[in-house]
Amino acid sequence: QVQLVESGGGSVQAGGSLRLSCAASEYIYRSNCMAWFRQAPGKERQGVAEIYTGTGATNYADFVEGRFAIYTDNAKNALYLQMNSLKPEDTAMYYCAADNPHRGCTWSLRAYDYTYWGQGTQVTVPS
Repeated sequence: QVQLVESGGGSVQAGGSLRLSCAASEYIYRSNCMAWFRQAPGKERQGVAEIYTGTGATNYADFVEGRFAIYTDNAKNALYLQMNSLKPEDTAMYYCAADNPHRGCTWSLRAYDYTYWGQGTQVTVPS
């Protein structure tokens, strides 16, 4: 069964940190492109960061500005997003996403490149 389950969201003061986790079923974790997206109310879904699990290669959206890190734990089939120096504009629902395995990454952070999606975890940074 294909499954992505996010956790780790919450409310944090500006300048604080959060680590988001995504537990993935093994089928979609191995040799696959996985990513984090976010969507704020009234806005389109926006790519944050993506990683190819086979090599660890990564790509980040410009707005990340070195504040976030995407990484994996192969022993746990888990994807993470470490977010530091959070800003109020980072407030959004954050989603874990995965493509079908062995297709490689387009490195474009486009939502339509991803087939599987989690339910999301809310991140709130009050202004």
